[in-house]
Amino acid sequence: MRPTITLSFYIARLFSFWFVSVFVGLAIVVYLLDTIELLRRVQRIEVPIGVLLRMSAFKLPQLIMEMFPFVTLIAAMLCFWRLARSHELTVIRASGVSVWQFLLPAIALALAIGAVRVGLFNPLAAALYARYETLESQVFRGRASQLAVSQNGFWLRQAGSEGNAVINALRVTSEKMELYDVIIWNFARPQRGGESGGDLFLSRMDAKRAVLEPGAWVLTDAIISLPDRAPRREPAYRLPTDMTREQIQDAFAAPETISFWELPGFIRTLENAGFSARRHLLHLHRLLASPLLLVGMILIAATVSLRPPRRGGGMTMVGLGLAAGFLLYFLSNLVAALGLSQAIPVHLAAWAPASVMSLLGVTLLLHQEDG
Repeated sequence: MRPTITLSFYIARLFSFWFVSVFVGLAIVVYLLDTIELLRRVQRIEVPIGVLLRMSAFKLPQLIMEMFPFVTLIAAMLCFWRLARSHELTVIRASGVSVWQFLLPAIALALAIGAVRVGLFNPLAAALYARYETLESQVFRGRASQLAVSQNGFWLRQAGSEGNAVINALRVTSEKMELYDVIIWNFARPQRGGESGGDLFLSRMDAKRAVLEPGAWVLTDAIISLPDRAPRREPAYRLPTDMTREQIQDAFAAPETISFWELPGFIRTLENAGFSARRHLLHLHRLLASPLLLVGMILIAATVSLRPPRRGGGMTMVGLGLAAGFLLYFLSNLVAALGLSQAIPVHLAAWAPASVMSLLGVTLLLHQEDG
């Protein structure tokens, strides 16, 4: 028997109510906990409370992005438990509606929520999280990110005790941190009491190649231009630096700060510049797999919540469902780490948790139900 439109809308409305309720409740709790954590971190730093509240607000959408699977799991469990508790589920099943037909409205809503999460909510979360990272760098580290990759190549601002250097390279080999077609502008900080408010230009260096070694950039076939002097050529020139390859690679924009719609272009730009884009590619495919993950959460919730109340053991099944959700979170992070370490392919690391959860839910329902 096919479920009526009225029944489908009723189940969808009930699931939506619990989803919104759990979403709002968890968002409030997460915001308060994150604010408390920021207060703990600034015990020795004088930071206005308004700045911390703003930082928590900027970070909240990204935290909510991570909460969506758990919100879906808990909302589905509460929805199905409510139907089973009121014996509405018994009447629905007695009318000939199979479990797959009964779950269809919730699954359709989960797919729609997953699409909205990726296409609309993610760009907002990414923009606000980028602002959070900027504030976090300024408050806790006293500086903002100094690295960027664009269609014009690789840009890096290097701060030193005597001045600053702006480095541009068209191509990069990230394994050995080798820069090609390099231009470096050196600036000196103005002395106190000076008339100029900005950095003072010192020199420009053009080189075919620059290699990062401990304590210095080593420039090959460099041309050094100074103000009011003729350029001179240096076969090898050492530009002092205290940066390391790990620090430079860590300075890239985190995948969470880039919108889903901009990620493919950023990945291409990163790869064209010579850097590894595995972290960003993994994040992109995890976003694409997230609607399937939400469907898996619906199926797992159904296996532990559609039990008739007279059979007992309801709390045990609910506990098993929550344990399954947290186990999935742990395993998905573990698989993601394996993907980043190149132990397994990136696509497998991104899609495996969602696929396994969905297949597990289907298997358990087939075991419990007659079809």
